[in-house]
Amino acid sequence: FHPLDAWSPTDWACAMAGEAGEACNVIKKIRRLESSPHIDAEKDRAMLVRHAADEIADMVIYADLLAARLGVDLGNAVRRKFNATSMKVGSELRL
Repeated sequence: FHPLDAWSPTDWACAMAGEAGEACNVIKKIRRLESSPHIDAEKDRAMLVRHAADEIADMVIYADLLAARLGVDLGNAVRRKFNATSMKVGSELRL
């Protein structure tokens, strides 16, 4: 809840990276749960997946704020990059 210009692009990028690290930590816990026997595995997995979704959402929010801070239209950038990669790998999928 900072004004966009109150943080530098580095600040926004570091916040995004922090959320990515938190998301990876939750994913690691899901992997650990899946590879070991556990009594309530399904319930625990559902809780962890919800937690992962929140961390991924935080990461996307910070990516959007970083893009805005840089004056980048994130939707256009994603579409352009996705389509370029599709062309590069020979896929007909386009956004």
